[in-house]
Amino acid sequence: MTSFESDYNNGMLPEILQRLTQTNSEKSTGYGFDPYCESAREKIRLACGKPAAEVFFLLGGTQTNATVIDSLLVGCEGVLTAETGHINVHESGAVEASGHKVLVVPGEGSKVTAAGIDGYMEAFHGDETYPHMVQPRLVYMSFPSELGDIYSAKELSDIYSVCKKHGLLLFVDGARLGYGLMSQKCDVSLPFLADHCDVFYIGGTKVGAMFGEAVVFSNIPAPKYFFTTVKRHGALLAKGRMLGIQFDTLFTDGLYFKAAEHAIVMAERLKGIFTRHGIGFGADSPTNQQFVVLTREQKEQLSTQIAFEVWSPLPDDRLLCRFVTSWATTDADLEALDRALA
Repeated sequence: MTSFESDYNNGMLPEILQRLTQTNSEKSTGYGFDPYCESAREKIRLACGKPAAEVFFLLGGTQTNATVIDSLLVGCEGVLTAETGHINVHESGAVEASGHKVLVVPGEGSKVTAAGIDGYMEAFHGDETYPHMVQPRLVYMSFPSELGDIYSAKELSDIYSVCKKHGLLLFVDGARLGYGLMSQKCDVSLPFLADHCDVFYIGGTKVGAMFGEAVVFSNIPAPKYFFTTVKRHGALLAKGRMLGIQFDTLFTDGLYFKAAEHAIVMAERLKGIFTRHGIGFGADSPTNQQFVVLTREQKEQLSTQIAFEVWSPLPDDRLLCRFVTSWATTDADLEALDRALA
């Protein structure tokens, strides 16, 4: 069956598999203290334009979000995000499990906004009882957003400015960062992103790696016990070079960006196929995630040949369904979808 279910249902880019195979018999120090991890760190610093950035390699997205947030907050502090924020809806309470409340702020679509953060903080400090409340300390946003929205350079700059105004840290979830940066509507570069947040991560799991995320502390030092906190959250890989080799490969000759760009090209073609067959969209996403509206009958018929995800039911008994392209999407995949829709 042809699958558009997710961008992490293939193994890994062939270039990574080749590097892992070539180095398989080598012995190296564990936990990220190996030459491959150090080489990857240097390449990431160069790509970000941040020679002093601290870079850490973690296993997966949920562990990364929970670890970074827990490391930056003390017990009474919480994290602000949009209602659709990944940590608010799809991470099984991982952030709350470490004692930090997720606080929802008004947004625009699936994005947080500078105005929403500013209004929330003004109202918070305007309440004389605020010392009795969970204290906002960090803003979480994903790039792209949960529904594939892209933040413009101005939006990102405004958000970072309002965070500084209120003494908030800004953390950017980059699980699909490559697909956001390579979107045709994106005017944000990797160095610009690194300049306009305190910490972010570069997603590998969804952008061609077998697994792994690279956390970059771009404008603040890493917390004193960050390495220990990574281990405490189960996000530290003993065979750390497996992560280093993958990111070293991704950031050689622009492979990370080329792989992401391929997914965007395929997503644009996928949009054309749905449009040609008269299928409407529930969100205007310029990234590799596309959200279409199907009747239940269409969903049942299409799912006999194509794997995809039902995102949410709609009020008129139709369904919002997600179709995702990736670095691994092929012409044959799109042709199969075209035939199935016909």
